[in-house]
Amino acid sequence: MSSNIRSLTLALAMFAVPATSFAQIGISITIAPPELPVYEQPVIPGDGYLWTPGYWAYGDDGYFWVPGTWVQPPMVGVLWTPGYWGWSDGVYAFNRGYWGPHIGFYGGVNYGYGYGGDGYSGGRWNNGSFAYNRAVNNVNISSIHNTYNETVVNNTNVNRVSFNGGSGGISARPTAEQQTFAHENHVAPTAAQTQHEQTARANPAQRDSVNHGHPAVTATARPGDFKAAAAEAKTSAENKPGEENKAAVENKAATENKATAENKAAVENKATAENKMPARAPAAAERPAAVAQSHPAAPARTAQRSAPAPHAAAPRPQAQPRPEAQARPQPVARPQPQARPEQAPRPQVQARPAAPQARPQPTAQHEGKQEPEHH
Repeated sequence: MSSNIRSLTLALAMFAVPATSFAQIGISITIAPPELPVYEQPVIPGDGYLWTPGYWAYGDDGYFWVPGTWVQPPMVGVLWTPGYWGWSDGVYAFNRGYWGPHIGFYGGVNYGYGYGGDGYSGGRWNNGSFAYNRAVNNVNISSIHNTYNETVVNNTNVNRVSFNGGSGGISARPTAEQQTFAHENHVAPTAAQTQHEQTARANPAQRDSVNHGHPAVTATARPGDFKAAAAEAKTSAENKPGEENKAAVENKAATENKATAENKAAVENKATAENKMPARAPAAAERPAAVAQSHPAAPARTAQRSAPAPHAAAPRPQAQPRPEAQARPQPVARPQPQARPEQAPRPQVQARPAAPQARPQPTAQHEGKQEPEHH
């Protein structure tokens, strides 16, 4: 009952608003509007159009999304102040948008594309012609020449909240200047804007109860042009998977190329390692040989240990020079001394070395006798 009384009071207040002001309260409910959807601004259709952001309206079937669109203003020199939802006395009331010489308060809602929550940075009137800021508007400079580029810095927190006040709402309040703007002469939305909202109301795909915050059409190039926007959205959706598939193919090709390069590098490294292995193989092969040689050495040492005179075996290798002893025929070749007549002064000196050379002969013949003498 109290809710009905509030609604009736708000309705009476709406009729009490002067006809020159269109920032009046429209409808009020107890359910907060959904978050603002994310969308792209269409290209401006021609010179003289101004951007009006999308918003959630309320109908018999609940909230429905009115797409953002480019609109021709009702007259030169006016700007669009968007409508917004505000919390007051336990209900959400919608404050309708309007045209006026200045941008008024629209709840601090960040609608984007120049409407960052306070004022408008998307363009300005210049000698009867509207100039567009390319930094925030999708403008084709080949057909639109009244442009400028000015960076926009939003001091407010960027979010998708669509209402002011209440739990989770935006806490912005109108400034003294904006309150002054609210008392200026305002112009109601154009017939094209009103028809645009009615078209959205009649489209079930725009209802929050159906799309759950994701309307089928989020923005249009002109008011009411839902079919072209839907066709464009469909084409974009069809092309997007193609682009994703192309990216997937490119990623797959890059992965395969990387794997091929890695495999090639691995094969080359393996081949290089195998080429280097033969140089190392002999060293590895020599190790078993050394081990094999070490095993017979053990019995040899054992034999040496068992021998009573290990040092006696040392001369035996010296006995190998026996072939040199076989060279004794050299002394046998004593006919050389026949030359002594020619070398008469040295016969005695050469005879003396011959005598010591003869002494090893008995030593070599009697090895057994030398062993005790060596000790």
